Amino acid sequence: MEALKKIAGVTAAQYVKDGMTIGLGTGSTAYFFVEEIGRRVKEEGLDVVGVTTSSATTKQAQSLGIPLKAVDEIDSIDITVDGADEVDKDFNGIKGGGAALLMEKIVATPTKEYIWVVDESKMVEHLGAFKLPVEVVQYGAERLFRIFEKSGYQPSFRMKDGQKLITDMQNYLIDLDLKKIDNPVAFAEMLDTTVGVVEHGLFNGMVNKVIVAGKNGVEVLEAPKH
Repeated sequence: MEALKKIAGVTAAQYVKDGMTIGLGTGSTAYFFVEEIGRRVKEEGLDVVGVTTSSATTKQAQSLGIPLKAVDEIDSIDITVDGADEVDKDFNGIKGGGAALLMEKIVATPTKEYIWVVDESKMVEHLGAFKLPVEVVQYGAERLFRIFEKSGYQPSFRMKDGQKLITDMQNYLIDLDLKKIDNPVAFAEMLDTTVGVVEHGLFNGMVNKVIVAGKNGVEVLEAPKH
């Protein structure tokens, strides 16, 4: 599986050209994309500026000598490459397995070309088998948890070392075990209007390309124009 992830990440790096501002994703597949950009900066003199989606990616990029800017310093991003936890046939996706979904969505929004790199196991008929991460403010989080529970969403707080995990943005994550999301767009709208929810892991209609690495090689899927 690691080999497939590396192939996807390295393939995505081929879309990056001199002079670009690039979004650097978070997670096990995006990691290989960032590594390849670092290699190209060092060995080929690739001239790019990176915008990171997590503290982990910031550390990785700095260690590789990739020049960085904060998202507030840029107006637009040429290409962002990130992983996804599930991608359906309509090019909607679930992200946030790496607990960085809020920063990932903030970086994805001003991006001209948004690319996901995945291995073939992430391509699904329907979203929802992967638990949907919902980032919530700490104040009132338990009350929100109970609301999700009553709605039958089977929520669980994301934990780390026996404590509720705190994201880079100082929020909690509640993972919803939905099994199947019949209408990702409607579900996203419901979460968007829920007070206390900062962001959620449904990335609907955002991606332009999905690079899928499988046993038979790499496939680049083009999303319909939106």
